[in-house]
Amino acid sequence: MSLLTDLRILYHLACNPIRGGTHRERLESFYKGQAGGYDDFRRRLLKGREPLYRRMPVPPSGDGVWVDMGGGTGANIEAIADRLPQLKKVYIVDLSPSLLAIARERIDKNGWTNVEAVEADVTQFVPPEGHADIITFSYSLTMIPDWFAAIDQAVRLLPPGGSIGVVDFFVSRKYPADGYTGHGWYTRTFWPAWFAQDNVFLNPDHVPYLANRFERVAFRGNRGKVPYMLGMKVPYYQFVGRKRGT
Repeated sequence: MSLLTDLRILYHLACNPIRGGTHRERLESFYKGQAGGYDDFRRRLLKGREPLYRRMPVPPSGDGVWVDMGGGTGANIEAIADRLPQLKKVYIVDLSPSLLAIARERIDKNGWTNVEAVEADVTQFVPPEGHADIITFSYSLTMIPDWFAAIDQAVRLLPPGGSIGVVDFFVSRKYPADGYTGHGWYTRTFWPAWFAQDNVFLNPDHVPYLANRFERVAFRGNRGKVPYMLGMKVPYYQFVGRKRGT
């Protein structure tokens, strides 16, 4: 990836105003000018995606349905390419036409016959099968205004025992629950303000809400380097949960 491409993306991140009256319009305004270089830059910024996707359990029956909510360009699916034959269907759901165009190119290039890119609101999307066995959110929950509705929709779509996996930026509550990462005042103040310029909203209630709605299987809080921000590391988390019930 060239420095010129990186600079173009950094311009869109830092300087290009986001316009639009709807969430879809604002997403497209943000991503349209950077979609072509999206994957390489985000690969250096968005940490923890591949390990999360690889650890998600796939139903042994061969008829499992996986929904990647806010899946963008479909790059996340490359982490599970070797397991695609074990799945009936994978849906990449997003509201940005520019990102979905790249996802469809990726699907065609790799010959993924059971993967489909769908333009839809993740808070309302229901796959034709009527359910999902696995649902993932990769750095998308912080960009969904009604993030709680997206999590609630995942609860509705998953059967008891179904799996959810989330990886995203985050800041903790001032007093997090036992077993969850805590952050100091600077982290809890700086990063939400910095990301909010791009309509990415770090909310200290994301992780507690996930833990409330799902049985926790695994949680890990970490920090990752930010390209061109020397010495700066942004907090992110990986959460794997299971829908409660019999």
